[in-house]
Amino acid sequence: MTDALTMLRRDLLHNRRNPSTMFGALIAPILMLLMFVYIFGAATDVGTAAYLAYVTPGIVVLCIGYSVGQTAVAVATDMNEGIINRFRTMGISRAAVLTGRVLGTVLRTLLCVALILGLTILLGYRPHATLLGWLTVAGIVALASFAAAWLTTAMGLSVRTVVAASYAALPVTLLPILSSAFAPAERMSPGVRAFTEHQPYTPIIESLRSALNGAPGGADLVWAVGWSVAMALLGYFWARARFTRPPTPR
Repeated sequence: MTDALTMLRRDLLHNRRNPSTMFGALIAPILMLLMFVYIFGAATDVGTAAYLAYVTPGIVVLCIGYSVGQTAVAVATDMNEGIINRFRTMGISRAAVLTGRVLGTVLRTLLCVALILGLTILLGYRPHATLLGWLTVAGIVALASFAAAWLTTAMGLSVRTVVAASYAALPVTLLPILSSAFAPAERMSPGVRAFTEHQPYTPIIESLRSALNGAPGGADLVWAVGWSVAMALLGYFWARARFTRPPTPR
């Protein structure tokens, strides 16, 4: 635990000294929010205000994707600069090196999501979440970002260059777009609808939508937790396997 907290402090210091990390995690979701609400939302039958309420959960999950996408780049940078190989030779917990990075990512993501929700409220969104609903929102965001952070950490450890890491994280970053974030799945064509309904981010988004509207999560919440746990386990064991392998020349 002490080693993990040390690595967490290292990650937070990197974030403080490189504010572009936060900027990069926020700029794309903000642009998407403004574009979809004020360009596409005005053209929908429900109107701008109702569409803002609909897309806010999707923008939150999109923010998670862009925030954790920075993790793959950061891990790949550490690999190329040799610090990971140095950590392997030190008398510290190997799990702590990765855990510190993941926890730092989760904290950064929670801050980004809070800023995004604050922006939507300034734009006129009025959530109806109860105290339990807000706790559910925080728990879903933390769990989803924890799972995605482990996946992107594993991706960063698996590639040889920083540029490759930025492309490797694209599935985690862009998959929320191919979900129910911006349109109901039942209005999509059959093939797209089948993919949308059976991918991880759709139940996560629907759970957030229910919690923000003060409604129970139901089956979507169960699926959201299940998908998040599955992704976290996959990313964790994949990252551990890549981290414990003998270093190869880069």
